[in-house]
Amino acid sequence: MYRDHKVNAMRTKVALLVLCLWLWPASASAQVVFVKAGRVVDTDGGTVQSDQNILIRDGKIEAVGKSLAIPAGAKVVDLTSMTVLPGLIDCHTHVADPPNADPLTSLTKTSVESAFEAIPNAAKALLSGFTTVRDVGVYRALTDVAMRDAIARGDIVGPRMYVAGAYITITGGAGAMTGVAPDIKLPLDLRYGEANSPWEVRQRIRDLVSQRVDLIKVLSTGAVLTHNSNPRSDEFTPEELQAHSPTGIKNAIRAGVASIEHATLIDDEGIALAKQRGTYLDMDIYDEECIQAKGLQNAIPKDFLEHDAQLGAIQRENFRKAVRAGVKMAFGTDAGVCPHGIAARQFAFMVNYGMTPMQAIQSATSAAADLLGHANELGSIKTGKWADLIAVNGDPLNDIRVLENVKFVMKAGMIYKQ
Repeated sequence: MYRDHKVNAMRTKVALLVLCLWLWPASASAQVVFVKAGRVVDTDGGTVQSDQNILIRDGKIEAVGKSLAIPAGAKVVDLTSMTVLPGLIDCHTHVADPPNADPLTSLTKTSVESAFEAIPNAAKALLSGFTTVRDVGVYRALTDVAMRDAIARGDIVGPRMYVAGAYITITGGAGAMTGVAPDIKLPLDLRYGEANSPWEVRQRIRDLVSQRVDLIKVLSTGAVLTHNSNPRSDEFTPEELQAHSPTGIKNAIRAGVASIEHATLIDDEGIALAKQRGTYLDMDIYDEECIQAKGLQNAIPKDFLEHDAQLGAIQRENFRKAVRAGVKMAFGTDAGVCPHGIAARQFAFMVNYGMTPMQAIQSATSAAADLLGHANELGSIKTGKWADLIAVNGDPLNDIRVLENVKFVMKAGMIYKQ
């Protein structure tokens, strides 16, 4: 029995060693990489180029073309049998949150416990092909800032992150820690983003900016996954904003936001206004599948299911309307509602509800990079940009679902999956 225990312990150590070798960059020592690509999706031009070579130096793309010479000492990567795309971008994630259906569970854990629980989420996102994410708020404030910096230092494996630090909401509003007794004193960081007047909103934004966040998320309407909330309600006033419900969405667009998240109940006027103002819609039309699946397993609070009733079908039809109207669309999944690592399943739904495969791919590459304000660094395979590459078997323009099985992942010239 003791011997079996030692054998099992050795097997565990070997398994952990193999996992570490797989996750750690396979080309950490190579500064020059030469990629031979069978097909390359040009997300800027909306075309596919065949027999392309990509020269990478110090993490950035130096040249792309058919007749490039292989520099002496370069690491050669043969992807001639595959389709190569820019690394994917998910503009609405909760990578830095632990995977819990009910936010009240965060009250049972310290912020440190929550942070450690979230670490595997980052690796799952990266290895599924998402080399960049926009993390849009956490229950324990600033966990995403710490994760972003840990990934940038190389302490943990994950995508490049642009983070909100916390979201700004009204007291008792969407995303607030509601559903607890009034005499329970909540941790300070759980109230980090509450604001109830124009000047309090400004103060919360100043607080977050001082903590080096990359973006500000304001919750203009009620939410589905919040206790005592109504997704159809308007919360912040136009003065506080200077979204789920139609009026809350239009208030946010008029206030000049870069994107509307979810846009579940956007109406025709809101769609026209978004197109006129150049506002992106970031519509998570797949996560309805996960919410309903959790409901069948009794793994999600009943009031969340009541909030969600019928909203999924409405959101998907509004997605179709927005695509038809030519509104700017970015790829965002609300990852964390669904398990991390399966975000690419949304592509098939986007195509089913009106996008071409190329439009769906562009929503997660060139369009997403534009929304982030980093189109000069991300979103396409072009000279001067970060060498974020993924590769799949087959043709995603013929079958978008091949993106659900990414075979190769490179971020900033480093290979994480091959």
